[in-house]
Amino acid sequence: MKGIIKLFKRFMPPYKKYVVLSFLFNIITAILNVFSMGTIIPILQVLFKVNTKSYEFIAWNTQGESIIDITLNNANWYFSQMIETHGGSKTLMILAAALVLLTLLKTGTAYLGSYFTIPIRTGVVKDIRNQINDKILQLSMGFFSEERKGDIMARISGDVNEVENSVMSSLDMLFKNPVLVIIYLGTMIILSWQLTLFVFVVLPVMGYVMGTVGKNLKKSSFEAQNKWGELMSQIEETLGGLRVIKAFNAESKISKRFHRGSDEFRKMSSRIARRQYLAHPMSEFLGTLTIAIVLWFGGTLILNDTGIIEAAIFIYYLTMFYSIINPIKEFSRSAYAIQRGLASMDRIDKILTASNELKELDNPKKISFKNHIHYKDVWFKYTEDWVLRGINLKIEKGSTIALVGQSGSGKSTMADLLPRFYDIQKGELMIDDVNIKDCTMHDLRAKIGYVNQEAILFNDTIYNNIAFGVENTTQAEVIDAAKIANAHEFIMATPEGYQTNIGDRGGRLSGGQRQRISIARAILKNPEILLLDEATSALDTDSERLVQEALEKLMKDRTTIIVAHRLSTIKNADIIYVLQDGQIVESGNHNTLFSMNGIYTKLCAMQGEV
Repeated sequence: MKGIIKLFKRFMPPYKKYVVLSFLFNIITAILNVFSMGTIIPILQVLFKVNTKSYEFIAWNTQGESIIDITLNNANWYFSQMIETHGGSKTLMILAAALVLLTLLKTGTAYLGSYFTIPIRTGVVKDIRNQINDKILQLSMGFFSEERKGDIMARISGDVNEVENSVMSSLDMLFKNPVLVIIYLGTMIILSWQLTLFVFVVLPVMGYVMGTVGKNLKKSSFEAQNKWGELMSQIEETLGGLRVIKAFNAESKISKRFHRGSDEFRKMSSRIARRQYLAHPMSEFLGTLTIAIVLWFGGTLILNDTGIIEAAIFIYYLTMFYSIINPIKEFSRSAYAIQRGLASMDRIDKILTASNELKELDNPKKISFKNHIHYKDVWFKYTEDWVLRGINLKIEKGSTIALVGQSGSGKSTMADLLPRFYDIQKGELMIDDVNIKDCTMHDLRAKIGYVNQEAILFNDTIYNNIAFGVENTTQAEVIDAAKIANAHEFIMATPEGYQTNIGDRGGRLSGGQRQRISIARAILKNPEILLLDEATSALDTDSERLVQEALEKLMKDRTTIIVAHRLSTIKNADIIYVLQDGQIVESGNHNTLFSMNGIYTKLCAMQGEV
């Protein structure tokens, strides 16, 4: 129960109005239900002569009599008078009409009680999804290097759906059933506190048994959702590596791996479902057993003529007790569902409560780029091993520098540190005299344009992809950027020009076209600093020529950092830095480095660049 209360405290505040209205109408429903079932007393006592006592009206302010006894006496007197005046048949008709009216009001208020839970249910689920999405955007890149994408997707889809289907779908029962139980129980205490005290001895046994099964269900549900996350990761890997899978005839291997995981998930789900389906028959049996015990105990009191409770009131008491069993059973069923939902919420919270390593100052400094970028004794590691070791590098404004080296040498990491995708562990990274940790990430990244090896495009129009992240742009500016990027011609050849949708990740365009769209996006941003991370390495010769021309236009009059694999693309750089094992081992222009007959010379020879 602590889990659901904690969940409500987190997400209910915006919907307090609906919570209050739902509770209000559920209270009215319970009260009307008590009165509608109360018609059984005059029917039994008067119409069917269960009680042949004669009644006299008692003044409401009579001393020595409880208000409950006065109310029951005067009600019996009223119905006795009605029978004498109008006859039994007409009295029965009046009672039936009262029952219909009360039932109509009760069902109407019950509907309104459920009606006002809908905005809560849909709103809370929307808020959870929004919070996950916003948290993903806020977290550092380091978080996603440790988490599987498929598992994250499983939490956004499967786990959020589980919260909606289990916790939120139980809101009606959670808001209604406790109210019904409290009011019915209060009525039972009024009718006979002695009999109700006996009930209190019997009911906790049922609650204990149901609670034990519910705890086990949460643990099993958590394990099942983790297994579902693994399956989603496998699907994500399969979709991303389909070309390799087919090329190596590995379909059967991937299929067996997925079938094995799917079978394990099926077994877990079966155990959970069987335990959940056990809830109804178990609660049915325990409820019937409890009623039987109460029937025996109360019936014994009446047969022994103890005077504790009358026969007609005992029948009404049993009706109330039977009525209380149903909301308790529904409450127990919803408790099972909630345990599944809370297990999913625990997995969601791994994202929502994840700490962001990238902190910003309360009073950040303004950043302006006038002189240089300075890597000052920079050390960095992702986990345990140092990727960069004591990097010292000063990049003058307006210059073009290149970072080269074998895979794993740290060149891409150096580029990723500048827009603060990660934070360094030692040293400082400065723009002029301002440490990039002392300014806002928004201001820092506003000065940087980024073009990487894989052009990241979105399932949207060409226009919106070029204008991505740039506010208050015009169509003329977008077209100008496309022309500079050598993209305008092929864009106009598409069916709808700039309004053509390029599909998921730009799948309807070739690699060179995607890259030129990416360059046009950087041109439109008009950044002071440009990061090019292997921007042409995945292109064919013709596409590379067009992209290289576009890049040269983009690089003009900008400070450019090029991470290069193809050395032919960086021969004109002002300074080339050669990295090995996270350290700068050589630097200079192309001719100087080549004449040194060192690592750079060997790299050129390996690529046939002589």
